[in-house]
This record gives sequence, structure tokens and C-alpha cells, in this order.
Amino acid sequence: MSPLTSKNNEDIRETRKKQIELAALVIFAKNGYMRTKMSVIANEAKISEGLIYRYYKSKEQLFLSIVEVLMKESSREIELLNQMDGTPLEQITLLTQKMLEEQSKIGFMFIEEAKKEDEVPRRVTDLIQSYSDQNIINHLIPIFIKGQEQGEFIPGDAQKNLSWYFYVVNLIINDEHGDLEYGFPSIKMLLRLIKNPS
Repeated sequence: MSPLTSKNNEDIRETRKKQIELAALVIFAKNGYMRTKMSVIANEAKISEGLIYRYYKSKEQLFLSIVEVLMKESSREIELLNQMDGTPLEQITLLTQKMLEEQSKIGFMFIEEAKKEDEVPRRVTDLIQSYSDQNIINHLIPIFIKGQEQGEFIPGDAQKNLSWYFYVVNLIINDEHGDLEYGFPSIKMLLRLIKNPS
């Protein structure tokens, strides 16, 4: 087999895996781990169920793979946030925008579903605990305190203010429709919870 053919095969394999994982992400986010069947994932991915098993030995392996990817992405986003230029307010605004993007929302819904279930694989529970909301907030506290010192954020306990803020953001993420008449609040409106009005 030529190197070019081998590269093409690897590209096809990676594309197919990504297709399966994206479909599984949507279905797991909607139905949770226990109520999801591989046949439903196959239908969402528009492939045969047998083809999924060529890439993943079991539903558990597929689920764990998605959790690992989401946790790594979450960790990377926080690290990039700490390195980016801009004021603390701009950094928190960017993080909020990313969290509310459609693909990110599905990822957060997936994790929230996984947290609720009693019978997810043990490795999944351990991973989710190691990347908890509180861990993310702990990474953001120095940014928030810096913003308070610069007059961008409201005074008070940084951890408490961030916890309330992301509690509201998480409620929006997990709501598929928003208010029937007005939809979802804008990011600008959400930021009023933590932005110093003066």
C-alpha cells in the first residue's frame, strides 16, 4: 500500500469517527446514556449500526471517548482564555459566547445528562468530577478579581459572583426553547449580572 493510500484511509477513518461521535453527542445529550441505543446513533449518523462497531467496541467506549474529547476541549478553552489579550470583561464575554454556541450547548447538555445518570461508566464519573463547574470557576477567579480591581466587575466574593453567573448561563444552555415570546437573553444582558454598572 502506498503512503498516499495509507494517508487517505486514515483520513477516511478519522472523518467517519468524527461523524459517529457528532451523531452520538446529539443523541446522548437528548436521551442520556442508558436510554440511548446504538441503532439510534447509527440512524442519526446515516450509517449502519455494524459500521459503528468497527470503530467502537461498545456504547460505553463511544460514550467515554466523547467525554474525554469534551473534557480536553473544556480544559483547552480555559487555558486559552488565560493567555488571550484583552480585558477580564472581554475574556469572560468570549467564554460566554463560546458556551452559548450551538455545538458547545450540545456538549454541555451531554455532560449535564451524564451527571444525572447513576449507571454511566465509572471512568466517566471520575472524568466529570475532575473537570467540574467548580474547577472551571476556580480557574476564572483570578481573571474576575483582576476585573474587579480594574472596575469592570461588581465587588464582592468572586467565587460566589461567578457561581451565580454560570448557574444562569447553564440554565440557558439546558433550555432548548427559551421564553416563548422573548427567546433567550442576550450576552450583554447576562453580563449585567457581573458587570460593574458605574
